[in-house]
Amino acid sequence: MPHTLRIVLASLGLLALTAQSAALTDAALMAHYRHLHSHPELSLQEAQTAAYLARELSSMGYVVSTGIGGHGLVAKLDNGDGPTLMYRADMDGLPIPEDTGLPFASEATGVIPSGEKVPVMHGCGHDVHMTVLLGVASQMIARRSEWQGTLLLVGQPAEELGAGALAMLQDGLYRRFGVPDANLALHVSASLPAGQFGYVSGYALANVDEVDISVYGRGGHGAYPHTTIDPVLMAAEIVLGLQAIVSRELSPLDPAVITVGSIHGGTKHNIISDEVKMQLTVRSYSDATRAMLLRRIEEISQGVARTAGMPEDRLPLVTVADEYTPAVYNDPELVTKVAGLVRQALGESAALEIDPVMGGEDFSRYGRTEERVPGSILWLGAVSPASIAAAQAGKLTLPSLHSAKFAPDAGPTISAGVNGMTAALLGLFQARP
Repeated sequence: MPHTLRIVLASLGLLALTAQSAALTDAALMAHYRHLHSHPELSLQEAQTAAYLARELSSMGYVVSTGIGGHGLVAKLDNGDGPTLMYRADMDGLPIPEDTGLPFASEATGVIPSGEKVPVMHGCGHDVHMTVLLGVASQMIARRSEWQGTLLLVGQPAEELGAGALAMLQDGLYRRFGVPDANLALHVSASLPAGQFGYVSGYALANVDEVDISVYGRGGHGAYPHTTIDPVLMAAEIVLGLQAIVSRELSPLDPAVITVGSIHGGTKHNIISDEVKMQLTVRSYSDATRAMLLRRIEEISQGVARTAGMPEDRLPLVTVADEYTPAVYNDPELVTKVAGLVRQALGESAALEIDPVMGGEDFSRYGRTEERVPGSILWLGAVSPASIAAAQAGKLTLPSLHSAKFAPDAGPTISAGVNGMTAALLGLFQARP
């Protein structure tokens, strides 16, 4: 279709009528999946992935806008008077060398900020998320006589950095395309059987903070420790002290995690260094708990140094990254509706309530603007029943998300994702939230 004709039709709200009305077949969806799986791109580098989605969604009849908050895109379909619903899929891959043995395994590479060239794979299932979005897009076009309203399909960059959602919002996502009445998303699960949905009401994923601690000391010879103030010893005391925050200062019913993921100091066996550097991941659900954890990390770190005799101008420097990933709070009313609609479409056992996790997801950002848009993210099982049975029998260990061996059982996973999320959107449009 000529570009000028597309613009005219879009302005008249007729563009979708010119598109092929048939929904994508399972074979077509698998072709999309294999392409997306074998062509991953790192966070903030998703140019070709976004172009692929934009081309496919435009060919269906959506009005597609690109370059939002980086490589983000929005595909909009106006279909009469009714609510506005947003459905989001993330697009970025991970710097992991794929070891799945799939015939379409990724051989892609990318460049990380340090300048190093690294292998890239979709180790977190974003290829499934995008394929499901394309399937949902085709279903909503084919079944547009069954609903009224405005559908926003969002391809989001940089989820793995916790940065993409905020970037799109800051670039005017809601101002330019309308504030949705509800936001939906899904994420594959590496423990649920393929096609099985899991849902959580309320807090579903955690606040995620990155904290750096520089512990300063007074270095010297390892044979004369009494002439030094050892930062390695202080760092060890800090590590132990931090564990007591969760175990002794928080209610057992208030989940939190403080993990020291990296600790480095010193250069040689017999040298007591001047500094130790530590890197932490800190996770919580409520904002109050988050604030308490960050405060106590600084207090304990500085308290250990004071006890060791360090002066006030040489206390540990505790730095909390400016950007963090807020906790995902699934609106209870919305998630109950969505789970019910999935059950109606796929069967009573298709959706079950599961426990929240301490992972992070920047889908939370879409609900933390001043508009307070209700959101719901569901887990979508991606493991073959045979693999689950073998794992339960102790014959194998299921690869986790972010593993080089993570390979979803793509066919049934994508099929269920498309049918379940299409049913959810259709039901919510008809209910007019």
